[in-house]
Amino acid sequence: MTMTPFDDAAHKVAEFLLQIKAIKLQPEQPFTWASGWKSPIYCDNRKTLSYPQIRTFIRQQYVNVINEKFGKPDVIAGVATGGIAQGALIAQDMGLPFVYVRSEAKKHGLTNMVEGVVEKDQSVVVIEDLISTGGSSIKAVDALRAQGCNVKGMVAIFTYGFDEASENMKKANCPLTTLCDYNTLIEVALKHKYITEGDLEPLKQWRLSPSTWNQ
Repeated sequence: MTMTPFDDAAHKVAEFLLQIKAIKLQPEQPFTWASGWKSPIYCDNRKTLSYPQIRTFIRQQYVNVINEKFGKPDVIAGVATGGIAQGALIAQDMGLPFVYVRSEAKKHGLTNMVEGVVEKDQSVVVIEDLISTGGSSIKAVDALRAQGCNVKGMVAIFTYGFDEASENMKKANCPLTTLCDYNTLIEVALKHKYITEGDLEPLKQWRLSPSTWNQ
């Protein structure tokens, strides 16, 4: 099988995320998410910002994907909070305006949800760091569309690959591309001995039914 440059980059991103413990895999000692779900994986992609070489590589991959999939938009929009720093770096690289989208409208002042300047009919690419169910990401897309923007799509560092997220993105008519995904991560984690062959089955089972896993 011939690997594309994007496949190569996805493996490199996975390697970096594991190396700096932005993603931790612990099937034997699961994490508890805010939702109450038990999970063998924990992801904090904000850690990538603390490593200049990794931060630069990830920014370059975002820009490559945006140019390849969507062409140059008018504006880059980061989703609060994880997408703000990434989005600002990408906008700087591409010489584009930047805005960010709050998780909810401000309770005071202008009650903005979109912070920065966007104009009707401008094309926008939305930046996220992580996609789980996609719910908060789609709220950001809706807020931009409410301002009259043409949202071309979304790019994120990582996705768990839940069916619910795919369905939500499809319903929102928002194409999603990620630099790395769960299957690639597990493949790289096994290759570099972050996990064992025995960890594969529980990791696969969690991915199929995260809400009921390990109950």
